[in-house]
Amino acid sequence: MKHILMIATGGTIASKSSETGLKPLITSDELLSYVPDARRFCQADTLQLLNIDSTNMQPSHWLKIASAIRERYDAYDGFVICHGTDTMAYTAAALSYLIQNSPKPIVITGAQRPIDLEITDAKTNLTDSLRFASHDHAHGITIVFDGKVIAGTRGKKERTKSYNAFSSINFPYIATIQDQHVIFYLDDKALLAEPVFFYENLNPRVALLKLIPSMEAGVLSYLSGCYDAVIIESFGVGGLPSYESGDFHKAIEQWIDAGKTVVMTTQVTNEGSNMSVYEVGKTIKQELGLLEAYDMTLEATVTKLMWILGQTKDPQEIRRMFYQTINRDILYTAKW
Repeated sequence: MKHILMIATGGTIASKSSETGLKPLITSDELLSYVPDARRFCQADTLQLLNIDSTNMQPSHWLKIASAIRERYDAYDGFVICHGTDTMAYTAAALSYLIQNSPKPIVITGAQRPIDLEITDAKTNLTDSLRFASHDHAHGITIVFDGKVIAGTRGKKERTKSYNAFSSINFPYIATIQDQHVIFYLDDKALLAEPVFFYENLNPRVALLKLIPSMEAGVLSYLSGCYDAVIIESFGVGGLPSYESGDFHKAIEQWIDAGKTVVMTTQVTNEGSNMSVYEVGKTIKQELGLLEAYDMTLEATVTKLMWILGQTKDPQEIRRMFYQTINRDILYTAKW
């Protein structure tokens, strides 16, 4: 029987009603008591690491979660993290970079409704997560939600209320969980070649700029004083406005000349970017050597940059690490 550590961090799954709205109040031991069936296939211990709304999740919390797993890694066969849904995709992606090549499963789950309600998805999600974490073929960082197993770098919350809140973006589901059985679509644990490695540094000085028509390039100049990298969410397959003033070109050139990192991505959820299609993207990429997120999710792009910048400041090494595939985060890199 597998020995699993369930780590509680708060979120809706652990919330109760208060005068000011739902608030995380349910303890890790209480959470586990709502899924007694899990005792049939695993022995679970609990750790109350945080008890916050996931809106308040920060990079320092990701480091704390990774550190807690590292300290207990040898003592358990797998880990389940109970988390709020709003920033769950960011946490799953961040842990994918902080904990690499793990032969043991590290599962993130949560719920759209608190676990103490009569009608809730929490009990199913938590039971499924413990079941997946107990499977011999499970490994690495994943999200388990609504019977689906999603690579930690590919999850995105696409619905605010429905139980099927999360989708796997530009990548198939790892597995599904049906009728108490785990059905794998991708079973590659045997291909793990490197030992597990834990990283301890992140650089949170990463900004996100979502373009809208008529936005002035001056906002980029303003951000440059506060951040080491910026991700620009452009339109369609990717490009920058080419107003007569040429201000966007100049603003990004200033970022790069200052040794800062600029990444282009798309506001469109599915199918990714390709800046080589249109002149508004191809020209500026060729001239300035921007990085491009291609099929990566926004959550993976943000947290990968934080991880990379926590390890190096060298532009060539940043480029190499950004295009290195980690936990299935990027497949299409064209001729970067």
